[in-house]
Amino acid sequence: MAPGGRPRVDCSWFRPSLFASFVIILLVMTSSAFFAYPCRWLVGRGEWAFVLVTGPLFLLSLWSLVSLNTSDPGILHRGSVEQNPEAGHTAWMHNHAFQMPWCHQCNFHRPPRTLHCVTCNICVEEFDHHSRWVNNCIGHRNFRLFLLLLVSLCLYLVALVVTSVIFVVHTTDMALSLDKIIAIIVAVLATGTLLPVIFELLVQAVAVSTARRLYEVQVSRAESLCRDTPLG
Repeated sequence: MAPGGRPRVDCSWFRPSLFASFVIILLVMTSSAFFAYPCRWLVGRGEWAFVLVTGPLFLLSLWSLVSLNTSDPGILHRGSVEQNPEAGHTAWMHNHAFQMPWCHQCNFHRPPRTLHCVTCNICVEEFDHHSRWVNNCIGHRNFRLFLLLLVSLCLYLVALVVTSVIFVVHTTDMALSLDKIIAIIVAVLATGTLLPVIFELLVQAVAVSTARRLYEVQVSRAESLCRDTPLG
């Protein structure tokens, strides 16, 4: 309760939602400046290949980004408080038995590869990680959409950098103009964003190649470090 007996308003969702909205706005504004200045200049000289490549990649990246913000990662509905948390539950997968731990927040025994996200306060089937870029969990139902976003965004950012560099090269003999300034800014922003996207794509490729989720890889590495670290 807040002072004066008034209930507190939970605003913990505001900053993450604001950041996710900022990511979408940044993508739209950067792309708008790119298409309105350097890309328009190239199209005006008959080089339509640039807009035919970057246009569909932008639409695909924007669609997958917005969809990922509102997608269901694989939420498992809360159980009943009448269930017995002490009762043992076992699930069989590929002829292997897995214990189903009790989730005290959702009041049910979690299936294998299900984890409770402390940020969203939900249990997600085949939990991978919580992405602050989209303010949503990545799990069983939106993992392919997440990979689509990484691939399309990576290709789109590469196309932005290449097109901006080509534009600057084509206009080296021209005076500094707004088109050239926008092209340089877009190239810098795209390069700075491309590096973490490539890193995330490589991390996910390693996890997928071992048929594991990202959090499982992180837990495995943490356990290895604990075993390798000498005591004392």
